[in-house]
Amino acid sequence: MSAPRATTKVVRTFGSLRLTEIPVADAAAASAILVGVDFGLPHFDAELEELGLLAQTAGLQPVARVTCKRKAPDAALFIGSGKAEEIKLLARMHKASEVLFDQALSPAQQRNLERALELPVNDRTMLILTIFSQRARSHEGKLQVELARLQYLSTRLVRRWSHLERQRGGIGTRGGPGERQIELDRRMIGESIKRTRERLSKVVRQRGTQRRQRERRDAFTISLVGYTNAGKSSLFNAMVKARAYAADQLFATLDTTTRQLYLGEAGRSVSLSDTVGFIRDLPHGLVDAFRATLQEAADADLLLHVIDASNPHHPEQMEEVRRVLADIGADEVPMLLVFNKLDALTPEQRPLQLADTVEVDGRQIGRVFVSARTGEGMPALRAELARRAEQIAPAQGPDSPGYDEADPRFGTIVR
Repeated sequence: MSAPRATTKVVRTFGSLRLTEIPVADAAAASAILVGVDFGLPHFDAELEELGLLAQTAGLQPVARVTCKRKAPDAALFIGSGKAEEIKLLARMHKASEVLFDQALSPAQQRNLERALELPVNDRTMLILTIFSQRARSHEGKLQVELARLQYLSTRLVRRWSHLERQRGGIGTRGGPGERQIELDRRMIGESIKRTRERLSKVVRQRGTQRRQRERRDAFTISLVGYTNAGKSSLFNAMVKARAYAADQLFATLDTTTRQLYLGEAGRSVSLSDTVGFIRDLPHGLVDAFRATLQEAADADLLLHVIDASNPHHPEQMEEVRRVLADIGADEVPMLLVFNKLDALTPEQRPLQLADTVEVDGRQIGRVFVSARTGEGMPALRAELARRAEQIAPAQGPDSPGYDEADPRFGTIVR
């Protein structure tokens, strides 16, 4: 399956809004209006383009993209009442079923916008949570997504019961059915969060046991990290000849897969893990819920930061990955930059050499250019991994743990 690409055409003004009409690629999908507010920050257009890809990944069909400029968000409606009225008219013209905002909305802003637009309104955070819910496959992944979803909903109960506000008690009375239902839901969600945390803690303990077993085997551990759709899973498959799910789409992988990779150059096996991809403004609740999964990166001996070399916005994506790594305590782990999708570069964009070093935050970091699809650059990557593995531990013989005598090219799953 190819990643959805939001090809945009027909840019014009619509009242005070800048409107971009988007050709409909999937007429059966629910249609959505994308809204972005330009507060003068860099990379605004790229971020809104990414919102369109997120919407399509979630199964929605963007039909129009509107932007406007503001110095600060409106406290009640984020965009102000005048622009809200224009978006309402535009949504009716396009028969849109939902409005998506690129920036995070407060519960009150979301509730007020739904009243004003008379349509469901969601923001980038909810969109990412929706995608994670759709993509989670393992028991651990589903628990982590459920925890993040419950934490998000716990702050937004009031808007779910706005239709009961007319039932509230009059002046001098203490609440009505709507308020009582909110308190009941808040208690139920709190209990669900507690149960989910308890179940997740058991999985975390199991993961810790597996990690200690690998440490006892003196395994050199490598974790793949990177922005979503950088090609981590494709690179993982190319390295260990595995069949981990890989697709040209956002968040194709949520669950961590760990396999043994035999490096003949070093005469030993190493442990290689593929992890969930990062994205700009990854909801804090997801980072917190997926902390057990992301701990694989923090505990690794080496991080392979996989980068889509063909993406013109890869410098900003690299910075976002570094920010999340710092948040989970993995920013001091040794790193190797792996610029993937070498085959997608033009002759003018191709590097002079496939392996070199580059300065990042005042440090010299190794860099390798590869194509997981064609295999170009893979020998240079393996050679660099072997060199680093040899610095940590001695070579392994046939009796060593992790050595695959039958076929050393293929990994064995150890998660």
